[in-house]
Amino acid sequence: MDILSSILFATIVAGTPLIIVALGQLIAEKAGVLNLGAEGMMAMGAIAGFAVTLHSGNPWLGVIAGMLAGAAMSFLFAVVVLTLMGNQVATGLALSILGVGLSAFIGKPYESDILPTVGPVRIPLLADIPIIGEPLFAQQALVYFSWALFGALAWFLYRSRQGLILRSIGESPSSAHSIGYPVIRIRYMATIFGGAMAGIGGAFLSVFYTPLWVEGMVSGRGWIAIALVVFATWRPFRVLVGAYLFGGVMVAQLFVQGSGLDINIPAQFLSALPYLATIIVLVIISRDRDTVRLNAPVSLGQPFRPEG
Repeated sequence: MDILSSILFATIVAGTPLIIVALGQLIAEKAGVLNLGAEGMMAMGAIAGFAVTLHSGNPWLGVIAGMLAGAAMSFLFAVVVLTLMGNQVATGLALSILGVGLSAFIGKPYESDILPTVGPVRIPLLADIPIIGEPLFAQQALVYFSWALFGALAWFLYRSRQGLILRSIGESPSSAHSIGYPVIRIRYMATIFGGAMAGIGGAFLSVFYTPLWVEGMVSGRGWIAIALVVFATWRPFRVLVGAYLFGGVMVAQLFVQGSGLDINIPAQFLSALPYLATIIVLVIISRDRDTVRLNAPVSLGQPFRPEG
């Protein structure tokens, strides 16, 4: 029972940054903006969060710094693609490369530093429930934040007028513009929000999850988060499930490697399992073209220039 509880606990923690980043990208994509720079934004959020936490001693200042770093990167992306009409795919790839390289350069002096561990937030009584108590009710504060974010965005998208406006812009920006909605301004806000969430996801890795800075510590999680949005067919609940699926596979392969079991499987293959599982799931989902076509924003990745 203790092992099961530990695996569940680790799965939730491993899935948390993916949830935060993927939900941010879902909002941007619902507005019709495809930002492939999540990996770079996470990396910048990770080093900004680590550096500020190290110098200030306050992990929440580090989270805010990571959020601002991610937002700044996404603002740069938004200027290029929304104002200067640059190609969204090429700009996103360039942003990812820029963020990964710049974070490695900035982080060189911090590679030997380690932060104090941030303790979990225990919910009295509930944390004492067998098996599920510790995993669900004795977690890091950002784990609870990811759940609150999921609930808030699900309500925003499907129960609020502002969410309907955002989705209408993703479906037909010209129609939304013709009835007076500021398409470019709303796309700016959605893009910056996605970058801010990517920065928080990066700060979670370096301040709470590890807690240290190592070049390449994001390890493809930004790309996985982008893929999760497609896996989820742009639905928040499926983002939650997909993130925990990836987290579970990641924890399982780490458990197998650390268990000392006599298996003839290369460690490199086990390390690749989470990414392989994601690819397999995406292939399966993409075969159902009707579901993907039904939920994908029609104007995703397409430029829009208001006229008049």
